[in-house]
Amino acid sequence: MFRPSLAALLIAGVSSSAWAGAPASGAAIASGLVAHRAIYDLELKDATERSGIAGMFGRMVYEFDGNYCEGFTTNFRFVTQIDTGDSTRVSDQQTKTFENLKDRKFTFETKSFTDDQLDKEVNGEANNKADGVTVDLKRPQSKELQLAQSRFPTEHMLDVIENAKAGKRFFEARVFDGSDDGDKALATTTVVGKQVTPVAGEETDAGNAGAFANQAFWPVTISYFNENTKSDALPVYRMSFKLYENGITRDLTMDYGDFVLTGKLAKLEMLNKKADTCK
Repeated sequence: MFRPSLAALLIAGVSSSAWAGAPASGAAIASGLVAHRAIYDLELKDATERSGIAGMFGRMVYEFDGNYCEGFTTNFRFVTQIDTGDSTRVSDQQTKTFENLKDRKFTFETKSFTDDQLDKEVNGEANNKADGVTVDLKRPQSKELQLAQSRFPTEHMLDVIENAKAGKRFFEARVFDGSDDGDKALATTTVVGKQVTPVAGEETDAGNAGAFANQAFWPVTISYFNENTKSDALPVYRMSFKLYENGITRDLTMDYGDFVLTGKLAKLEMLNKKADTCK
């Protein structure tokens, strides 16, 4: 899964007792996540007057592939049409990432367009080392950064699932996913509810989960904070979703404070996953 922001969309979630730590074991990494392409229909649920948004809808496509031995790739596209009451514009965000869990390397590239015009491009590479995360940023400007220990997106997803399976309902983490300007990590808090088995007819988008429609899921909420804000500060945004043990998500709610979007699973396609056979 992923974390959706209008600047990036990749998931986060982390270990239960520390801001960062060693990567999950190879066995745990190899045994869970499935390669898939998920398409979500987006709708505006709520918006304040301050947001300047009169209407908003769109589509999100999330493709996850790879394995522990060769690395994981994510391709994500987030397209919305925004009505301000005076005008309408189309926002199109395209993100590609590659994460090598063995070497703890992460590359990221995001291009953001408004009405087909390129607004912003962010790309670089991050390395998670014993003394923290080093970031070699190429765009929007070339620079090298040293950040505190953080987790990368696939590590985070695995941590969320491992904590959920262990019954750990609340945990904190520092997350780096290359979003915004690619120059900072975010602090997160994650709340995991008790596992739920779907009831026929009560889950609005469960049918589109195909073979997984009847499998149990966890309700998860992740709140994202600027790293140096006070403990009582409001999150930058909050994301809730239903999470399957294999990493597939559905029934999304994305709360940006001034407006809230929902994302319903419209289509799910399983991809051929390569075996985790490391040489």
